[in-house]
Amino acid sequence: MNRYIKLSVILLVFSFFLGLNSVGQAPTGQEVRYNPISTAVPFLTITPDSRHGGMGDVGAATLPDANSQYVNPSKFAFTEGKFGFSLSYTPWLRALVNDINLAYLSGYYRLDNNQVIGTSLRYFSMGDITLTGLDQMTQGTVSPSEFAFDVSYSRKLSDKLSGGVALRYIRSDLSGGMPGSGAGSEAYTAGNAFATDVSFYYTSPLGGESTTKSIAAGVNFSNIGSRISYDQGSNKEFLPANMRLGGTFTNAFDEFNVLSLSLDFNKLLVSTPSAVYTNTNNKSVISSLFSSFTDAPGGLKEEMQEVTVSLGAEYWYNKQFALRAGYFNESENKGNRKYFTAGVGVKMNIAAIDFSYVIPVQRNSPLANTIRFTLLFNLDSFGKKKTETETPTPVETKEVISQ
Repeated sequence: MNRYIKLSVILLVFSFFLGLNSVGQAPTGQEVRYNPISTAVPFLTITPDSRHGGMGDVGAATLPDANSQYVNPSKFAFTEGKFGFSLSYTPWLRALVNDINLAYLSGYYRLDNNQVIGTSLRYFSMGDITLTGLDQMTQGTVSPSEFAFDVSYSRKLSDKLSGGVALRYIRSDLSGGMPGSGAGSEAYTAGNAFATDVSFYYTSPLGGESTTKSIAAGVNFSNIGSRISYDQGSNKEFLPANMRLGGTFTNAFDEFNVLSLSLDFNKLLVSTPSAVYTNTNNKSVISSLFSSFTDAPGGLKEEMQEVTVSLGAEYWYNKQFALRAGYFNESENKGNRKYFTAGVGVKMNIAAIDFSYVIPVQRNSPLANTIRFTLLFNLDSFGKKKTETETPTPVETKEVISQ
């Protein structure tokens, strides 16, 4: 079984880079320019919880917890508890305004030893906007908002591998409830869309079952779904379809000290705007997914710039206190988001509290002063006390994180 898994991973990675190499370099004399990819409902790409937000936005292969629904729902199959959930709150773009925020509710329920269902709700409030007419008279206040609700199913495919799928409903009301000013297809309305995620997670000890070291790998294809329209179908925008690929190394030095190091790569599976304007929205979703690996006008160099990199570290002391740090990097030509992150966590009997903070590299970044708060609850741990004193194995270290 392991031989086939390794072969599949090698073929997947080889196919990915073969597709990039087929693009070739940019045409002679053509420079790769500032050319970011834009999509509808970008709030779906914001890391909503404090733990992963404090680790540079990694998550494809981190130890599973109640927030796994966003980064990789297949990890739920390896949670240790019966039931857990979390509540997160993020004041967003505080360097610019003070009334934009993201709220996140996520949880899971174990059906049996192999099957777990999960769910989450993300609500993104854009604050209050005062409307003014051409006569400079106030016409009222609107409150644009967006939300996404999803459910997932994950299952162990072996002792080391799991798979998961998620179904998502997305609603985006950018008009804040204000009636459209046009007629027929020109009237602006709230946008609705459906999407799905497909994910896999692999974890294995290093050096035998009694080892204190483990590795993990994960992949999540998210937001693969219909396009969204705000004018009754006259114009349709792509969702932020994304591929997240990552790995994690965990070492439990002793019963008190556990360290994890993670690395993630993300790429939007959406067509790149061409050097000469063409309406890429005419493409189908499937066509956009496949062409996203080969359509950058700058060739291979620009395709590689579309991959963001996240690095994260997490240290647990005595299974109760956590320190986290990370770094996120995006190319200057694709948005230029570059920032360090830091976070702390405190775990009690049935609850945990996490906090994270973003430290931008650039001056005057709109991400400055971004903080996240998360409360996690593991009701399965109520009244539960661990009696073992031996050095924990990688399986036991998952209980440190799982909520």
